[in-house]
Amino acid sequence: MSIHIKINGKPAEANKGEYLLDTIERQGIKIPTLCHIKGMFPSGACRMCLVELEGSGKLITSCSYPVEDGMSIFTHSPKVVEARKTIVELLLSNHPDDCLYCARNKNCELQNFADDFNIRLRKTKGNKNDYNLDIAGLSLERDPDKCVLCGRCIRICEETIGVTAIDFINRGSKTIVGTAFNKGLNTSSCVNCGQCLMVCPTGAITEKSHINQVIDAINNPELTVVVQYAPAISVSLAEEFNIKAGKDINGVMNAALRKVGFKKVFDTSFSADLTILEEASELVDRIVNKKPLPMFTSCCPAWVKYVEEFNPELLPNLSTCKSPQQMMGSVIKNYYAKVEKLEPKKIYSVSIMPCTAKKFESQREEMLTDGVADVDAVLTTRELGKLIKIFGIDIANLEPESTDSPLGARTTAGKIFGASGGVMEAALRTAHFMITGKELENNKFLELRGFKDIKEAKIKIGDLEVGIAVVNGLGNVKTILKQIAEGRKDLHFIEVMNCPGGCIAGGGQHIGATHESILARLKALYQIDDNETIRVSHQNPQIIELYKNFLEKPNGKISHKYLHTTYAKRDVLK
Repeated sequence: MSIHIKINGKPAEANKGEYLLDTIERQGIKIPTLCHIKGMFPSGACRMCLVELEGSGKLITSCSYPVEDGMSIFTHSPKVVEARKTIVELLLSNHPDDCLYCARNKNCELQNFADDFNIRLRKTKGNKNDYNLDIAGLSLERDPDKCVLCGRCIRICEETIGVTAIDFINRGSKTIVGTAFNKGLNTSSCVNCGQCLMVCPTGAITEKSHINQVIDAINNPELTVVVQYAPAISVSLAEEFNIKAGKDINGVMNAALRKVGFKKVFDTSFSADLTILEEASELVDRIVNKKPLPMFTSCCPAWVKYVEEFNPELLPNLSTCKSPQQMMGSVIKNYYAKVEKLEPKKIYSVSIMPCTAKKFESQREEMLTDGVADVDAVLTTRELGKLIKIFGIDIANLEPESTDSPLGARTTAGKIFGASGGVMEAALRTAHFMITGKELENNKFLELRGFKDIKEAKIKIGDLEVGIAVVNGLGNVKTILKQIAEGRKDLHFIEVMNCPGGCIAGGGQHIGATHESILARLKALYQIDDNETIRVSHQNPQIIELYKNFLEKPNGKISHKYLHTTYAKRDVLK
């Protein structure tokens, strides 16, 4: 049912039940917001979206005010503009003045608002915030001085991720965003996913940067510095250079990484293929030998930490496979090192990931092989963009290059790991072959693709009907877990990814990406899958060679030493 209103004196149609902000934006009018997250219930906390209600002179928050038939509002009246400007001035009054040194310089919403409202003089002088930095975590850092109390981080953590690691604490002018007992993120229920960082409008939350230590390693003549990059990176890095979202710059990225100084460039999609061989074998073993089912994927470190903290009773159901990042790191240090006659400790292994939780994962005690770390440093997509700029590399003028052998070849099955449902789809392609000895005629599982919260299917593999589920976004996993706890037994294999959309929307990706941008990345991955010929992990020739020369067989004794691990119950406040 349409409702008729006026916006700036012009008639407009609104839908019954919607909020003013949605109607206004449909008219092509931009309204500033700080606390608002599209698709979530409005809070109206920041007041930046104020509009004037004609007749009353009243200022109302457009994000939380429902449309009313016949109402008339002004979006940029002098009263509205002045109110918004005052809000920004008040926020600036106690905000740090270190913009030049801030990680979010030139990409800060508060800075942009100050520019939009032409604020050039400090009219309001407040006491500058002086809180302690939270730098004890392995993935994320917090600077409470830069927090504008918009509450976005709190809402995304609670409503989307389902963890509630942070909240408003204290009252009045002493209110801050913090963890329980105001301890560090490292002693909280935080799963290190970085989704709070993605919605933070300022630099109050940032990743713990590994850029400097990577540069130091590159400049160290005693180290052989190698790099791997996750499947989602090649279709998202372009946005760091203002290139259209979804553009696959894989070859150019290879060239850029070599110019930075990496001795060898490997594709983590290779070890995604390796993960599939191990994970599919593990699934078949669990089904045949009646071991704990359903089996959950273990590729997402945020999900793994969630299980350790909140559902340790499910640890036997968690795949023992390391993630592709860690598998690649282990193979580099233990196979590639032998091939090249290098000492593992002299290899510095760097990974480029779309995920801040990968920084945490790389430093887990479980991710050591014979006392040597699988991965030494992790850079996000954003950090890679900065690294390329630091070295003055013009990606527009680079010729595409290939990855290095023997760990560079991939199939498209490994590439689609970057999307929610991709791990499941790739695993099913290989599991079918392992069980039946035959390739699938149609190895696309369209029902597993897309942004639906929970995707389920029953897949016929030979005489076996396999029940599968894909959980898109950690906050949705509770639905499945509740069903299992209540006795549901028709599921064999469940993929869980923390970030809605999968790694293409990880906490290490380009800040400010729209849903359309993320969709473009998704389409790019599946376009690669459509365009190439080797689409199943077990046909990767370098994977076949790896088993022949080193690992012997999937889910075997040697592969368990290097490619598998164990997890244990984790206390939240430790």
